[in-house]
Amino acid sequence: SEIKHGRVAMMGSIGSVFAHYVKFPGFEAVPTGIAALDSDLGAKGFSVLFLLVGLLEASNWKQNKGEPGSYGDPFKFGQFTMEMRTRELNNGRMAMFAMIGQLAAENVTGLDPVEQFGL
Repeated sequence: SEIKHGRVAMMGSIGSVFAHYVKFPGFEAVPTGIAALDSDLGAKGFSVLFLLVGLLEASNWKQNKGEPGSYGDPFKFGQFTMEMRTRELNNGRMAMFAMIGQLAAENVTGLDPVEQFGL
């Protein structure tokens, strides 16, 4: 499960920066970061997203007989090696700490990750 949590954290840490600059149509007034959950539209959007991801996970679930989180090398890039697996694990661990830092800083200051830098 560490590999999956790391992948989610990598997407989330980039996504929280991306959300500062790009808003989906209809969500322009929703604040970024965890403050989005305080608005009605943001909470509804999060609920829909949470439900869709849950349905996707449930519909694609298979008993994995190999290594957890392993999709092998579906695009035949030749990069499914132990070194690349270790790099992915380490990057995922760093991303988990990044998400914890982003959420903690936003909780204390009320600013999203990009606003933390004064941008």
